[in-house]
Amino acid sequence: MKKIAYIEIDTHSEIAQDFMDLMHDSKEFSVDYYFSEKIKSQIKESDESVYVSDSSMILDQLFGQNYDLIIIGTVHRYFNTFLAITQKYNTSVIVHNLNFPKISKVNLIKNVFKNDLIYRLKLWWKEGLFYANKTYGKAKHHLVLDQELSPDKLEFLPLFYTKSFDKIKSEILTIVIPGGVSQKRRDYQRLFETIQNSGNKENISFVFLGKAQGEELKELENLSKVIPGNIRITYFAERVSAEIFDQWMKKADVLWCPIQEDTEFFSNKEIYGKTKMTGNLGDAIKYGKLAVFPKNYSSKLEFIIPEEENVIEQFLKLKDSTFDFQKDFSREKIQNDIEGVLNQLMSI
Repeated sequence: MKKIAYIEIDTHSEIAQDFMDLMHDSKEFSVDYYFSEKIKSQIKESDESVYVSDSSMILDQLFGQNYDLIIIGTVHRYFNTFLAITQKYNTSVIVHNLNFPKISKVNLIKNVFKNDLIYRLKLWWKEGLFYANKTYGKAKHHLVLDQELSPDKLEFLPLFYTKSFDKIKSEILTIVIPGGVSQKRRDYQRLFETIQNSGNKENISFVFLGKAQGEELKELENLSKVIPGNIRITYFAERVSAEIFDQWMKKADVLWCPIQEDTEFFSNKEIYGKTKMTGNLGDAIKYGKLAVFPKNYSSKLEFIIPEEENVIEQFLKLKDSTFDFQKDFSREKIQNDIEGVLNQLMSI
């Protein structure tokens, strides 16, 4: 068996979980996982080899293990540590923001002072922020999780497969909006106005499936008091557990994904669908749901539906629509695909 080390000591526990779920019964690859305490606490383990790690110990843990491939799930900090890994081993890095690896040192310096000053100064002084460009440059492969973000020099890593479960039928139209309830990356103000002014008489349930806080939480509290009796709103003031997220996603008739086109990472412009993937894409595939996105979101995928002017009527029409996710996203197919990619990463 070929040996892989998967490292996630920073942010994306959900991506690590997806990789683990897909690879746990692979006949070709043996994977060791190196997670921070925070990431490990968010992971459902079965019989995988999982080791608690951090930036101070990961190099010692990798020494002498003879891995054929090392995958780093997130490189948004600990740049000095990850640079050392990319210089020494056959390393592939999952890239979540395509513009960030290209940012110059001059712009990095400028951006340090634009936001989160204390945190960014820590990245500068203690974690090798100015090695960011070099760290990505030394990695043998840059991986993306959305095929439409894979131009030259970027390798598509197929990771999302559609789960098998029985859909619970209901007379109530259930529209799930997955993701943290923040105006920063999604246009929730427009959603609130649309729900309040819908005027539809059908029974509709809107589920804001992510933690709401600040102004958005106040808006939801106020909205729940003025909507008519046929409309139901569910929202959460605390972090949504994986179990609750799973339950609501299975109940959903359709997903509503009001992502804003422009966003930022480290005060550097990124564009959803062009330089940055939205997690809602993986949500739609994993749960086999049609998803309504803004018109300006670029996608060739048939299950990503451009939003129409009367979006509530659009949801009602989509309630009984189907798409054969198993054809392109069955677990067997995606596992075969990812094993093919991993073999290529080891051979180059």
